[in-house]
Amino acid sequence: MRGPSFARALWRIAAADVSSGNKVRILREGARLFDEMIDAIDSAKESIAFEMYIFRKDELGQRFVESLTRAAQRGVKTRVLLDWVGRMGTPRRFFDPLVRAGAEVVFFNPPGFRRWLGLVPRDHRKVLVVDERVGLAGGFGIGVEWQSGVLKRRHSPWRDTAVWIEGEAARYLADAFDDMWRRAGARFRKVRRDHRHVVRAARGAHMDSSVHPPALVGVIEGVPLRLRVSRALQLQALAAERTIWIASAYFMPSWSEMEALAGAARDGVDVRVLVPSSYDHPWLRGLTTRFYRRLLRNGVKLWEWDGEMMHAKSSVIDSRWVRIGSTDFNPLGVAINYEIDVLIEDAAIAHEAEVMFLDDLAQSKPVTLEKVPR
Repeated sequence: MRGPSFARALWRIAAADVSSGNKVRILREGARLFDEMIDAIDSAKESIAFEMYIFRKDELGQRFVESLTRAAQRGVKTRVLLDWVGRMGTPRRFFDPLVRAGAEVVFFNPPGFRRWLGLVPRDHRKVLVVDERVGLAGGFGIGVEWQSGVLKRRHSPWRDTAVWIEGEAARYLADAFDDMWRRAGARFRKVRRDHRHVVRAARGAHMDSSVHPPALVGVIEGVPLRLRVSRALQLQALAAERTIWIASAYFMPSWSEMEALAGAARDGVDVRVLVPSSYDHPWLRGLTTRFYRRLLRNGVKLWEWDGEMMHAKSSVIDSRWVRIGSTDFNPLGVAINYEIDVLIEDAAIAHEAEVMFLDDLAQSKPVTLEKVPR
């Protein structure tokens, strides 16, 4: 899919705003990522938007609470949005220093007498935006497992991926945070009528990677029942000519997603999927492996990460498009929870993502039909 059609298609099927001229970096090491996040928070001058699914009461969580508290004490407008289920095990009083410093801390969708008793949907997004100038999205949570691992037998950091953005796309991430802030029922003083519903004109749908400066970045907000990331995958599977490489922590694709990947593989596209070999919830393995046989028979290649946990949610297509975010290809991620993903069109970033993916495969084991239980 050449020229401006890719940006236009992202808007039409996924309501994704696209911008150009962004500086983009891919981060995969938890310790380095957390240091950069803390540095950005410590340097904030006007605003911090911090949205997280998992937030542990451990030394890493304490570091973030202290950094966010310092920012609020400096007079920086600090808003923290945490999922009620994701932060379970971390008591509300852990965030009291933040509140006393003037920050706003909101928990998304606590249980109650309403639709689905408040159990679903969840806010599964991971976002940090500082001064609406720099932004981050990805799969990391705030927990020591992303820094040093938790298993004695396979003590290693969880494998994950995030994207750091400087430019107009960071403001789009800030807009996405504002949307969730409203949904969480928090006080929202700034009137943004163009974001109440998708009734506004497209932003960036005209952009052409051969004309506009890199990196082109689109921000997809996953909303329950919209299937936006799934449709974006099918768009890319349609356009792919050479490669579709995907890392997915909890890989339980729908029939339409399997058909898109299998169809591309049968048409000569090199389709590879990287999944964990072990899970933080052991019962999940039986659910994920049931899809392996059909994919392998259709020419899709599978690898299992040979480490403690592979938690990334990313893909790279045709040395051109990169997706990094919070969405796994399973019903919860695609159709039920709130998610956020960044799509990047830039040859240099795509090359970096391919090198990273091949390095991951070197630390993984291929899955064969003989090894898959019937």
